[in-house]
Parts: sequence; structure tokens; C-alpha cells
Amino acid sequence: MRLPPDRPMLSRVVRLGGLFALLARRALLLAVLLATVFAAVELLPGDAATATSERGESAADLDRRRELLGLDRPVLTRFTDWMTGLPTGDLGTSAHGEPVADLLSRPFPNTLLLGGLALLVTLLVSLALGCWAALKPDGKTDRTVSSTATGVLALPEFVVAVALVLVFALWTDWLPAVTLTDADGEPASWRMLVLPVLALAIPQTGWNTRIVRAALADEAKAPHVETAVIDGLPRHRILTHHLLPGAMPTIAAGIATSTGMLLGGAVVVETIFNYPGIGSVLAGAVTDRDSPVIAGVVAVTGAVITGVLLLADLVRAWASGGRI
Repeated sequence: MRLPPDRPMLSRVVRLGGLFALLARRALLLAVLLATVFAAVELLPGDAATATSERGESAADLDRRRELLGLDRPVLTRFTDWMTGLPTGDLGTSAHGEPVADLLSRPFPNTLLLGGLALLVTLLVSLALGCWAALKPDGKTDRTVSSTATGVLALPEFVVAVALVLVFALWTDWLPAVTLTDADGEPASWRMLVLPVLALAIPQTGWNTRIVRAALADEAKAPHVETAVIDGLPRHRILTHHLLPGAMPTIAAGIATSTGMLLGGAVVVETIFNYPGIGSVLAGAVTDRDSPVIAGVVAVTGAVITGVLLLADLVRAWASGGRI
């Protein structure tokens, strides 16, 4: 006799297969991005041997340096060799002979701290403002929040950073304009994190406030929400029990997208505030035409962004009943 299929088990297999397919797509996208980085560095004038050479070195010295750095091999071969070490955490060797993993192990946690704090501020403030506006739809508060958010999201991070330095460092002297480090290479005081975090969070807060407000407005048209309004439930209960659960997938997608924007903007903000992150490492690597370092920065930041995007996909899958 033929037994009926185990539907819960089949459902779990389908979800697991969808998760693996999603991971494969993310990994393929990251690999294409890394290949593009290698190709882009190859198209820049000069190479790592020339950029890191000492004054007075002869052409023979440069040829030996190119051979030492592997620049005499085709770029595809170098990229393939670099990619084979990536699964084991081997990010190659910089043009100065230092392992890239060691080179990034010091500044990258600082960048993660800066980006993580900015993401937390973005999430909390945008949720608060979006929900506040949704409690009074089409009112003065809603219009003020929406118009302010639209204006803020158009501001680049470096403009916000310069404005914050002028107001809070130069005019009022409330906060330091630059970041000083301790013996471990970390910010010497939490006060030195405030302005860089705000410079990153303010534009993304404007963007995500608009997303939160729009998601809540769309969810307000759902039949179960209209029924809750007719039943006379308090506004705050409608918001927390009926609007937010349905809007959460859209909100999660917006926050996940902001992760890449925050890490990308961190490179500029770190330079302005002299913050000890990967911004200075990346700038030096571009100057030195150092492909392994540039690709290493892209790989570690890409891994973080991929993880956050995967988490957002899981939130959307949970909200839609398990479909990925």
C-alpha cells in the first residue's frame, strides 16, 4: 500500500532547498562583484609594483617586484588563485607583503561597530517616526515627518558630516571633530563615535522613515485593519497588532538595503573624522593598485551585507508563510 507523503517534512525540504538556492545566488553575485574589482584595478594606470616602488629603482627591480607580487601572470589566473583561498579565510597578501586578513583584522571591527550603531539608530528612529506619522494619517504630524524625511534622505553623508562638525565641534565644542585612538587602535572615547554615527544614520533614517510610513499606509488598507478600526480598537493597538506585523517584511527589506549604504558611506565618513576603520585601508589600497586588499575589503563587507540581506529574506519568508 502506498503511504501518503509526509507533508511537514516535504515543506521543510522545500524551504531548505529555497534557502540553499538563495545562498547560492548571493554567493554568485559576490563572486561576480569580486571579479569586477580585479578587472577594474587592472584597468587603472600603473600597477602595484610601480605604485609601491622606491625612488631610484631600476626597470629590472620593478620586473622582479612584479614577479614577486605575481603581476606577471594573467589577471584571471591571479583572481582564480585568490578565490581558491577565500573559503579558508585566506585573503591573499598585500603589495607590502602583509597578509590581507591580518591587515583587515584591526580596522574592520571598528567599521562594523560604526555601521552597526548607525544601523541601530536608523532602525529605532525611523520606526518611531514612521509609526508616529501613521498614528495621525494625513495630519500635520504626518506631513511634517514625510517632508522632513524626504529632504534628509537627499543629503549625502559628507554634507551631513561637515554640518555636524560645524555645529557640534566648532561652534559649540560639545563633541570632538576627530577620532583619537587608544593603544589597541580603537576610539579612545564613546564621544568620538557620536558624530560619525549620526553622519551615517541621518540620511538613512530619512529613507527608512519613508519606507516605514509607506508600508504602514499600504497595510492600513487591508480588510482586517479596516475591521479593527470599525470595532473601535485603540490606535496604538491597531498599530502594534495589525499594522506592524504585515508591514515588517517591507521594513526589513529597507533596513537590509541600508546596510550596504551604511558600509559604503562609512568609507567617506571615516576619512572626514579620521576614524580608524577600513576607509583609510581602502584608500591606500586604491592608491597602491593593491587588488588583494581591495578585493578583501569587498569580500568581508559583502559577506556582512549578504548576511543581513539573507536575514531580511528570512523575515519576509516567515511573514509570507514560509516561502523563500
